[in-house]
Amino acid sequence: MGFIKEDHLFRSKGIRCAAWLYRPREVERPPLVVMAHGFGAERVFGLEPFAERFAGQGMAVFVFDYRCFGASRGHPRDLVNPFRHLNDWKAALAYARGLPGVDAQRLALWGSSFSGGHALVTAAREGGVRALVAQVPFVDGAKTASYLGWRYTAEAVGHALRDLARLFTFREPHYVPLVGEPGSFAVMNTPECLPGYLALVPPGHPFRNACPARVLLETVFYRPVSFARNVDCPVLVVMAERDSIVNPADVERTAARLPRGELLRLPTGHFDVYRGDFFERVVEAETDFLRRELEF
Repeated sequence: MGFIKEDHLFRSKGIRCAAWLYRPREVERPPLVVMAHGFGAERVFGLEPFAERFAGQGMAVFVFDYRCFGASRGHPRDLVNPFRHLNDWKAALAYARGLPGVDAQRLALWGSSFSGGHALVTAAREGGVRALVAQVPFVDGAKTASYLGWRYTAEAVGHALRDLARLFTFREPHYVPLVGEPGSFAVMNTPECLPGYLALVPPGHPFRNACPARVLLETVFYRPVSFARNVDCPVLVVMAERDSIVNPADVERTAARLPRGELLRLPTGHFDVYRGDFFERVVEAETDFLRRELEF
């Protein structure tokens, strides 16, 4: 089944955000899946294969960039903030639900890594969601800080406070690398991070490996797990058993709190779900889940 890929623009807090709509051919009023990417990423970083597979199975797919990322506007660039991202999810849902020719009553959310947590919070807050996929989701900032160790946390807090001081004195942000080698400081610096993350960046695509450091403190207080009991739709949680960024035990605990959750365990790392054999396993399971829960 083919699809048409459309460019769309919507506004979040007055700032223009960019999105694609994958519209399947020869399907009247297809169900709708809303997708966004993880920490510091853009919609071109590994989301297109998922969107194309879902659209090829008859689903309309709305994929957007957060403010300050990709083709969306916003300043400072590359600003990661979970609470701003949640506002972007709310705005994207409001826009997507009004799209002509789709069935917004059969609505699913799909999030991976950082946006996996956002999808959980959004479903709990907004309602009207028929199904949700949370892929290797970030679920508990406080637990993640302890998982990464006290040395990392102490250095992260120092960078975050430096950035906040610059914010309060109206200066440009203090940036830190998104990903780096083990032993160097970066938001993500375990052995799988640098090769795994860079493999998602399309060849030749401009990529700034940096974000304002304030997020290192903000995420400690971000706990999507606390919303899990209020998510009343079926949820497929994909857990990577060798994940070095998000503690698999925290993902498992979150899945257990979901009233209608099911857990898919994979013997792999955080970034392996985006490509190769594990991508095929994941996208097949997610497609089957969405087809079943969206009833088509």
